[in-house]
Amino acid sequence: MRAWTAPDLPRLTETGPAVRIHDTASGELVEVTPADGPARLYVCGITPYDATHLGHAATYLGFDLLNRAWRIAGHEVTYTQNVTDVDDPLLERATKVGTDWVELAERETELFRQDMTALRVLPPDHYIGAVESIPLVIDLVQKLDELGSVYRVDDDLYFSVSADDTFGSVSGWTRDQMLAVFGERGGDPERSGKKDPLDCVLWRAERPGEPSWESPFGPGRPGWHVECTAIALAHLGHAFDVQGGGSDLVFPHHEMCASEAHVAEPAHRFARTYAHAGMVGYDGEKMSKSRGNLVFVSALRNSDVDPMAIRLALLRHHYRADWEWTDAELFAAVDTVAEWRRALALGAGAPSGPVVTAVLEALAHDLDAPSALAAVQAWVDETLGESHLADASDRDAAGVIHRLLDGALGLSL
Repeated sequence: MRAWTAPDLPRLTETGPAVRIHDTASGELVEVTPADGPARLYVCGITPYDATHLGHAATYLGFDLLNRAWRIAGHEVTYTQNVTDVDDPLLERATKVGTDWVELAERETELFRQDMTALRVLPPDHYIGAVESIPLVIDLVQKLDELGSVYRVDDDLYFSVSADDTFGSVSGWTRDQMLAVFGERGGDPERSGKKDPLDCVLWRAERPGEPSWESPFGPGRPGWHVECTAIALAHLGHAFDVQGGGSDLVFPHHEMCASEAHVAEPAHRFARTYAHAGMVGYDGEKMSKSRGNLVFVSALRNSDVDPMAIRLALLRHHYRADWEWTDAELFAAVDTVAEWRRALALGAGAPSGPVVTAVLEALAHDLDAPSALAAVQAWVDETLGESHLADASDRDAAGVIHRLLDGALGLSL
């Protein structure tokens, strides 16, 4: 599957510090410097049955900061992202609106590409759809079956979580906590015939009117969790550096992925670090398609809102924070973008060196975009101040700050 076009990244003269981020599994801030070779990142992608909302965008911007911080620290990055281009929500939406599910998936995936391009998000090196990954899924399910961790319920194949003695180590949740949300997040805890209510489907047998693919287990399609497990292992290998996504993926999705991978290769971890972005709310509740309280990136863009104002509004919140979107957030960001452009247009300005250091240190410390933006705002305030204009001490300050904003924060002003 084709990703989107990469923006030009300006080269920064200063090397950033080693990057540390919050690891969900340990609850600690950990350094994510790759042991050798490129830094390896997997971020769970969209199920393309509707347009990109700001909750999605906030997550992908958060991990875009990690991608950039790694590069500024001197590392190459191998980034993989999936697209769940066949799944129950997609098929249900296609049926509801009376369109072909393939056309719906292609249309919404293309819209997502356009949104990511507008927001200057660095594209993944491997952008892999569930449909094209089916051979990888089949190979992994066969391996798990040979290891005795797969069983049938009717014609569906399930993964037995009891096969993994580390199950629960990603989320740290109790069994009661898991059972409380499993059914709401794609699981089927009450299905008769399962060995454990928390066991997850690996291969869903063919249903009337649904797409299916041939396999050694009979016609069907992949389960959700095993899709990401197979794609990540194939393109990044075991013990890759960071598995990322929204906090609603901690359980069951990332827990199941880790367990399936650990059973397949007990000597290795799936990911070294698990990082999760917070949830964005609107009208008092988490922004979600099921609730319908969505603000779409494409709708804002089509209303002539500057994408850099959208990006700035999102970056004003720490990637791990839960927060609520308001129109005032966007209006304030539009004004800030205009103010920063006025400062950059002056050419000379306040000393840029301390700003560069502050921004890079902030990003290296758990991707702290709000602190980075505060450092830039302080520079803008000083540069636009009347007392400073008479004797601008840094004649290339605007050029340095412009490159810093673009390279480190993805703000092309």
